[in-house]
Amino acid sequence: MILLDTDVVIDLIRQHPPALAWLESLGDEKILLSGFTVMEIIQGCRTKAEQERTERQMDGYVIVWPSEETCATALLAFSRYRLSHGIGILDALIGQLAVALNLPLHTFNQKHYAAIPGLKTVQPYNKES
Repeated sequence: MILLDTDVVIDLIRQHPPALAWLESLGDEKILLSGFTVMEIIQGCRTKAEQERTERQMDGYVIVWPSEETCATALLAFSRYRLSHGIGILDALIGQLAVALNLPLHTFNQKHYAAIPGLKTVQPYNKES
């Protein structure tokens, strides 16, 4: 199973060749998206048509949500690291979900997640290819 962050999903939606090649290389691997990631993607849509197209593109992914316990742990990380590390609300929730699932988060935003204890991040492909 692979958990994707918003930036990777955006590359896939925009048909960025390195992102598409990487996704193709995964074969039948199950791809997970946080429900918060999907909400961030939808928030970026400017028209109803764009939103509907985006929602269709999300159909192939498994959407996962954090448990109440995971949300409570995300709250602790957020309150502890918001001022010192600038961690955002959604980053705390998405990062803590990855920790709870015992999965690395595939992202290019390592700095956003650096403060979350126990979180491993992976850059899935070379963005410049």
